Amino acid sequence: MSVANLCHRLQSQVSPRTAAGFAEVLRRLGAPLQVAVAGRIKSGKSTLVNALIGRRVAPTDIGECTRLVTRFQYGTVDRVEIVFTDGRKQVLPFASDGMIPAELGVDITKVSHIEAYLTNAVLQDMTVIDTPGLGSLDAASVSRTEQLLGAAKHRKDDDEDEAGSDELDDTSRNAVAGAEAVLYVVTQGVRADDQQALAAFTAATASREAGPVNAIAVLNKADTIAPESVEGADGDIWKAATILSEKQASTLKPRVADVLPVIGLIAESAESGGFTSADAEALRQLAELDDDVLQTMLISADIFTSWECDVPAGTRLRLLEKLDLFGISHAVDAIRKEPELTAGALRRSLLDASGLESVRQRLSVVFAARADGIKAAAALASVTALAHTSGDPAERQRVHDAIEVLLAKPEAHQLRLLEALTLVASGAVDMPEDLSEEVLRVGSNADIGAQLGKPGAPRPELAAHALERAGWWRSFASFGATPAQSRVAHVVHRAYFLIWQQLREA
Repeated sequence: MSVANLCHRLQSQVSPRTAAGFAEVLRRLGAPLQVAVAGRIKSGKSTLVNALIGRRVAPTDIGECTRLVTRFQYGTVDRVEIVFTDGRKQVLPFASDGMIPAELGVDITKVSHIEAYLTNAVLQDMTVIDTPGLGSLDAASVSRTEQLLGAAKHRKDDDEDEAGSDELDDTSRNAVAGAEAVLYVVTQGVRADDQQALAAFTAATASREAGPVNAIAVLNKADTIAPESVEGADGDIWKAATILSEKQASTLKPRVADVLPVIGLIAESAESGGFTSADAEALRQLAELDDDVLQTMLISADIFTSWECDVPAGTRLRLLEKLDLFGISHAVDAIRKEPELTAGALRRSLLDASGLESVRQRLSVVFAARADGIKAAAALASVTALAHTSGDPAERQRVHDAIEVLLAKPEAHQLRLLEALTLVASGAVDMPEDLSEEVLRVGSNADIGAQLGKPGAPRPELAAHALERAGWWRSFASFGATPAQSRVAHVVHRAYFLIWQQLREA
């Protein structure tokens, strides 16, 4: 990879401290993509983390662990490591229920974060970072989150400078410590300051400027939406959630690529082994109740658990904790439509109803398929930050010149496209609205049809459109654009031309 080659080449030409930073950048380039799951407190972040990993391991109740940043990554042995602010580590086993212990038995004011290692296939390609919820955090939790994600940009005082050390200083460490992508969790209402909160988290990622290329959002707890409150929903909860997600996407763009509805609780229960054959049997008993009785019970959680029926109240409470009323209703409907439905098939039906698969597919398109490009862009940002903190002007210039040479090479086109995308998304380069939307579409999609705004179109039509747009952007770059717009236009022209070549050769 060109960024890795740049780091290797420059290591012998920079100070020991900057060289140590480059070594960390190289390590990160070879590691899985790091995705931070962010959002407000009680938005269901940890529940969604468990669903994505496919194992109930992240604590979901408010406690010590939910005030700390936890990194879930692949390991050959399951273990928990408490990482202290002074660099010490303490290894803990997982609790008997398979989760991170609710109480760590240490002074958490001295804890930097938690590292959780799992023998989990999902984590071979993606490290998931569970962050404390925004909105009701103590200052220490906020500080720990910022430190791990790289948001703290302070410099040491001159009298504390350790220029002779080849250990990374705080600023340099933060510059290379951030996640490369963000999954932002919202609930029904996007609050006025969600834009600022999302901006703070995306700015903390190891990217020059985060945007739709490395951030998506999910509308969690979609089953709690009152469909009658959403125009056009026709009384359908999922339709209401989809409409609301589209509205939220328009509010949060261009900070995110998309907003997708999901029911994290059902996804967690169905995917992490929480839903059992005993639960399926209890749902069968409920399905045998008179429909009027069941519909009355499903009006509220209180009525559902207190109603007199053959299914024990404790069993009903367990179903509520795993599926809530929407999941119970969906499961009963599925059983009534197909009485011979097995417990496994019922679990899959619940998983489909949760919307998790759509989130995973979008993660694959936005993150996984572009992981190398996202990581390379983040690495380049880290290299730039490391050079910026150098006290040697000649070293800064040397790194700057090497980056400019790299970006001029044809193989660096993806990096230039990501840079052009973020310049437009952040407003650093002002473009007409229709052209901005086109840049965002081309830069934030991995599928060619989606890039061209013609999903499902035949290949000849896509090729003709790509060539036509390539010509248009080249003309715009030469005759109608400002200097800043022209730089972006040349990159978009090149993107269309490469798409055309790809379609011709396929």
